[in-house]
Amino acid sequence: MRIIRQAIAVAVLVAGTTSCGDVIRQGRSPVYLVIDSLQAAQGNHASELGNGLSSDVLTLVHSPAPCTDANPCPTVFNDVGQVILRISLKDIGTVAVATPTTNNEVTITQFHVSYRRADGRNTPGVDVPYGFDGMMTGTVPANGKLTLGFTLVRNTAKQESPLVQLMSSPNIISAIADITFYGHDQVGNQVNQTGSIDIAFGNFGD
Repeated sequence: MRIIRQAIAVAVLVAGTTSCGDVIRQGRSPVYLVIDSLQAAQGNHASELGNGLSSDVLTLVHSPAPCTDANPCPTVFNDVGQVILRISLKDIGTVAVATPTTNNEVTITQFHVSYRRADGRNTPGVDVPYGFDGMMTGTVPANGKLTLGFTLVRNTAKQESPLVQLMSSPNIISAIADITFYGHDQVGNQVNQTGSIDIAFGNFGD
């Protein structure tokens, strides 16, 4: 019985060590990313940012030539997003309040966009567009904020199922886009954060 108890204790210790190790590897940086704002805009109105997006799968462009009011040009735009990021210390101190240093500044290098629906029908290429990865570069300052723009919906996605069918249909697909931003602090610790935004895909009036 003593041997059995020792074996169980060792197994529990190994499992606990492995679990703790996974957590440490996932969060070694003394700071974490905070998303202050996440907004989106249609590609043909990129400056008109909002907290949700009506993604137009087909836009009729009336200029420049040869596009006119009488003969508009069917055009597919990608849709854009904008994020405002800052960092915060995990341990702010107990006696004196700690503040981030230049070692804690986080350089963003990559982002990933995936889509899902509230009804659980989430098959890429059937129910929602395919997710994708993109590259970006910017550094969140120690005591400031960083604003970055990125592609939220690719124009190629609007030419693939299930969005391409919406060009000739009155249907609308309501989805949620999850955007994860990846980076590292200045001593190499990996940092990431995810934000979400509502998207309605359809062929809206121009």
